[in-house]
Amino acid sequence: MFFSAWANSAHPWTEVRDFVSEVENMGWDGFWYADHYMPNTPDGEPIGGDFHECFSVLSALAVTTSRLRLGSLVTPTTMNHPALIANRAATIDQISNGRFVLGMGAGWQINEHNAFGIELFDAKARVNRFAEAIEIVKSMLSQERTTFAGEHFTITNAPCEPKPVQSPLPILVGTGGNRMLRLTARFAQEWNTWGTPEVA
Repeated sequence: MFFSAWANSAHPWTEVRDFVSEVENMGWDGFWYADHYMPNTPDGEPIGGDFHECFSVLSALAVTTSRLRLGSLVTPTTMNHPALIANRAATIDQISNGRFVLGMGAGWQINEHNAFGIELFDAKARVNRFAEAIEIVKSMLSQERTTFAGEHFTITNAPCEPKPVQSPLPILVGTGGNRMLRLTARFAQEWNTWGTPEVA
């Protein structure tokens, strides 16, 4: 069994850095950082305050750590183009010398979509979009070039270089839905869920 830590994105960068250093020194196995831009609110209203960007923080931690696995928890495909996700993941895996885990999800947090004018889509469309995105990401992380024409994304002869150190770079999917679980089994190496062992 492996144990990882997760820090609140509202903490100052220096506190996160020092916390992760302690986590590594105590022998923990990994550290995860949320890919969100504000705390969630029950009414879907945007909320202010410090909230650091996930991939920037993980890039910095890739330099300040030497052993911990580092992961995004999780990157929503509503807000991020799959080609950008793949290139960010490959870059952090290079910087960390093969310690990155790419967490992906279909997106769910209403207030950040409202604040930034990004469409959340209904549940079916979100999963359709995610299915295309994870297929593109997996291909770009492993194939020399990727061409894909879908309903939501189209890329043509797209490169992603340099490739990640890990082959394959592990993908984690955050979900609890049946169709998303099937996509997890097809494309991912790890699964993130909420709840008790009985529910899982």
